[in-house]
Amino acid sequence: MKLFVYHTPEETPTEGLPTCAIAIDVLRATTTMAAAFAAGAEAIEVFSDLDKLVEASQQWPAEKRILAGERGGQRVDGFDLGNSPRDHSPERTAGRRLFMSTTNGTRCLQRIQSVPLVMTAALTTRQAVIDKLLIKKPESVWLVGSGWEGTYSLEDTVCAGAIIHGLMAKTGQSFVDCTGNDSAVASVSLYEQWQHRMLELMKVATHGQRLLRLNNTADLEYCAQMDVNSIVPEQEKPGVLVNRP
Repeated sequence: MKLFVYHTPEETPTEGLPTCAIAIDVLRATTTMAAAFAAGAEAIEVFSDLDKLVEASQQWPAEKRILAGERGGQRVDGFDLGNSPRDHSPERTAGRRLFMSTTNGTRCLQRIQSVPLVMTAALTTRQAVIDKLLIKKPESVWLVGSGWEGTYSLEDTVCAGAIIHGLMAKTGQSFVDCTGNDSAVASVSLYEQWQHRMLELMKVATHGQRLLRLNNTADLEYCAQMDVNSIVPEQEKPGVLVNRP
């Protein structure tokens, strides 16, 4: 398989689609999505527009839905939850559908929603993503960072690099064998530089600093964990993610 890294959704090619695309928003949307499924969420519907989210959620009984909205790192007023992976527990989330909108991650998913196979990834799910790619064997893969309002995010690229590094270790392939652009090679170098200091990287990253200014060290610590969640959310239809064993 050939792996391409794009730092933001806006960088992805406007023509031609890969076999598989993976949305990455380590801080925090894709980390939170995996945590919600681990807590038993029935499905996750993603929206960029908050009004459309509220309208769609009203088709579900109140006890079967959770409204999760985040803007600028904080919960949207009137919503049940924001965008923290620590919000989800079996008691709160099991059997319920999450209607979710975030500053960056949901925009990334909308950009790639026409790809035949869409998944999400985070550092917490890195090994599970590698295992699924080795099973699915897609011919071409876009690893797409969500960034922050159109700009590069360090933590998303290091996650892409961690996935490629793990795939190379499993398959014995070289950069020439498996990388499709220079950003893919650079992402692995970034991972190799920081692989034993992920929390430190989170604190250096500009979005990590935003969360620290909101006194949210706990989310950084959660999102910096590697390989602690075996769930890889997949798109069932545009805008809807499910947990497929």
